Amino acid sequence: MTKRNFIKLIKIDDKGKAKLTKEGKAQYDTFITPTQIPFRKIYDAADLMDGSSSGKESSRDSMDQMLDMVVDIYDHQFTKDDLLDRLHAPDAVEELTQQIEFIAQGQMDDERKKELAKMI
Repeated sequence: MTKRNFIKLIKIDDKGKAKLTKEGKAQYDTFITPTQIPFRKIYDAADLMDGSSSGKESSRDSMDQMLDMVVDIYDHQFTKDDLLDRLHAPDAVEELTQQIEFIAQGQMDDERKKELAKMI
């Protein structure tokens, strides 16, 4: 069985505000990783996980690399700006890290596995 992952991005309106259901809960777009993710992405993700790309990068440079990597992992189903605008700030760095760890190690937590099983 091919391992897959997903990411949920908050739907936003033309003014950049979260779209809500009638119950007041945020609405999401869900994206699933492609069926086949080239091994090269693991190779690239290893440097990001080690933080050893150059050793002199700023936090923003590292964040840019993480954002670019996640967009690439999902085969450009969304943009870097989508991630910047549609990830919830308190959870964003953890979400990006989990996405890259999935590529580097092929692992995800049980709750995420269950949610993915419902989607595919």
